[in-house]
Amino acid sequence: KRFQEKQIRAEYVPSGLTCSCDFAWTKEALENLLDNAVKYSGEGTAIRIKVTAYEMFVRIDIADEGIGISEEEQGAIFQRFYRSAAVKDKEGLGIGLYLVREILIREEGYIEVFSAPGEGSTFSVFLRRQ
Repeated sequence: KRFQEKQIRAEYVPSGLTCSCDFAWTKEALENLLDNAVKYSGEGTAIRIKVTAYEMFVRIDIADEGIGISEEEQGAIFQRFYRSAAVKDKEGLGIGLYLVREILIREEGYIEVFSAPGEGSTFSVFLRRQ
């Protein structure tokens, strides 16, 4: 619904790749990342989803054209209840990225973020291949 309200385009090319994961929990983690991408992006922007195969992992990139995250804050955003001063006007409790990281750890995966203020963010999820 938020995609439509903000007229955000979702761009995804099916890859046919599979990974070893708990579907319900992985879905929860990815939905959380997509929700954040929409929340912190402006109207008429795009969110790109890309899946890449590595020898032991499948990498899922969720890239937005949003406000971005400073390098100093990138380590803190995965802490429980962390909220940046830059997003105090947005709804949220600061628990979403913490939960994403915890889900991925339990699935023997991990997450990385690449971002800069004003340039958007890319969250890369790594899940074990089957």
